[in-house]
Amino acid sequence: MWQATLRVIPFIWVAVVVLVVLTQKPAEYLASHLMAKTDSFQAQMLITALCNVFLMSIFLTAIGTWIGSGQVSMAPITHFGAKWPRNFALAFIVEAFIAQPIARSVMQLIHH
Repeated sequence: MWQATLRVIPFIWVAVVVLVVLTQKPAEYLASHLMAKTDSFQAQMLITALCNVFLMSIFLTAIGTWIGSGQVSMAPITHFGAKWPRNFALAFIVEAFIAQPIARSVMQLIHH
């Protein structure tokens, strides 16, 4: 099982990088409509992360399943309503509590 998982991880990462690039502008557009110019920096970061995770989780719920299973099928589409909320919640928790704090710490170290 671990060997099969390790074989698909590089493909998943490639898909993630491609989707980050493709969803960047739509996520920024969506975030700009959800927040005001006067919102705090933390609020803006949270809304931007929320929009990025929202779009990424929609696409990766299907694409990740296809890459992981090695076949394109309708299964992730038909089970989308059951799978996506969990995927979104987990991705948002990781983004908000792990990825963003680490990224901010690294940026502070670089820019001081």
